[in-house]
Amino acid sequence: MRHTLLAAALLTGGVALSVASPEAHAQYYEIANQLPNLIAPALSGAGAYKGYVEMHGLAGVGDNRANFIGLSTSQGYQYTPWFFMGAGIGVDVAKAVTEDHGYYPDSSFHPGYWQHNSSETRVMLPIFTDFRFTFPMGQYGFYADIKTGASWILGNHYLRINDAMMSTNAQFFLQPSVGVRMAIDPQHPSRALNLGVTYRLLTANNNYYWNGNSLTLNGLGATIGYEW
Repeated sequence: MRHTLLAAALLTGGVALSVASPEAHAQYYEIANQLPNLIAPALSGAGAYKGYVEMHGLAGVGDNRANFIGLSTSQGYQYTPWFFMGAGIGVDVAKAVTEDHGYYPDSSFHPGYWQHNSSETRVMLPIFTDFRFTFPMGQYGFYADIKTGASWILGNHYLRINDAMMSTNAQFFLQPSVGVRMAIDPQHPSRALNLGVTYRLLTANNNYYWNGNSLTLNGLGATIGYEW
């Protein structure tokens, strides 16, 4: 599993750096030089265990949208003072923001649309890999985090949105965040609180959308977390 996570981290490292805080420019050169050195500790099992737990609230954006509140945890290894790589799982409550248009698709357009029960509120289970870049500055610092994986609706009911239904099949999950890290214990510098701004993307081509099979949900909100 570490081999797979490492390959994904190297591919997404550039994305994480692109969303990092401008104050971290001085560390970019160090990061670029040390990326190849990540291979050795990943294969040898070196690196200190590290864990995160986070709560988030996200407001839907766009014509088809849903609001999310949730809790997640990531477990992995701190390979360098600035780079964490791990895997995580969470639980989300999704509440669709709906408006009655006064019309619905007929059965000939998407026969499967009418074959499933649906609700405007569903529970979802995201499973993801997590890559975090931290830029410490004494007690305070900045971080850029990328979670990517898949998310599923729990149960048999679909999530009913304005012009679509999200199925119980896997949805592509992407959640980048940027924020501030605040150390809370001088004796244990690995313990800190994190406050961040978070974006969420969910999409798949296996849903029922009135204009096709592709449905995308976008959300923007805030995250508060604790690390140890």
